[in-house]
Amino acid sequence: MRILLSLIAGGLFGAGLFISGMTDTTKVQGWLDVFGNWDPTLAFVMGGAIIPMFFAWQLTRGRHPLVGGDFPALPRPELDHRLIVGSILFGMGWGLAGICPGPAIASITYNGIGGLVFVAAMLIGMGAAPAVGRGLDRVAAAA
Repeated sequence: MRILLSLIAGGLFGAGLFISGMTDTTKVQGWLDVFGNWDPTLAFVMGGAIIPMFFAWQLTRGRHPLVGGDFPALPRPELDHRLIVGSILFGMGWGLAGICPGPAIASITYNGIGGLVFVAAMLIGMGAAPAVGRGLDRVAAAA
């Protein structure tokens, strides 16, 4: 049952990314092009995700998922070196490629060789992240 619900939720998320245009790299790069041909529609997509998630966090307090396990904990509110470096790397990749992990997976079947290269690089980065994080921790502890 849990796998079926995960499949449905993932399919719904991918469909939402496709319908909203977030799998179109030019739309994302248009959002980032503030001094050129700026496209503000990504703000509505972000708001359409952030606002319901705010209420979802409020409604899950003290509850458990229907299919077992626990809801994830609220993110820590402090800024640390891992969050800052990770945000910079994510933003650089997002700006250069015009796509982030969710839309990349959603568009893997039609985004051509560029999409496959992005997903491969993303998976390599995800594999390297623990070692890079440990290195950042050592540098931060030495400072």
